[in-house]
Amino acid sequence: MKKINKRKNKFDRFFLLNWKKIFLGMIIWVGAVVLHNLTYAFIIGVLKINIVDEPFFFVIAVIFIPLYFLISIIYTLIQKLRK
Repeated sequence: MKKINKRKNKFDRFFLLNWKKIFLGMIIWVGAVVLHNLTYAFIIGVLKINIVDEPFFFVIAVIFIPLYFLISIIYTLIQKLRK
C-alpha cells in the first residue's frame, strides 16, 4: 500500500499544476525559443555554416513543453474531479 502512495505523490509532484509551475513553464518555454533563435543566429552569422535549422531547443519549445502542459492539465482535472 505504501508503494502506491509513494508513486501517487511522485506523480502529484510532477504533474499536478499550480500557478508556480504554470509560470515556470512559460518562462522555460520563452527561454527555449530565445535560445533556439540565438543558437541559430550564432551558427549562421558567426560560424558561417549553412544548416537547415537548430533542432534541440526548437523541439523542447514546440513539442515537449506543450505536451507536458497537456498531460499536466489532464492529470490535474482527473485529480480535482475525484475529490
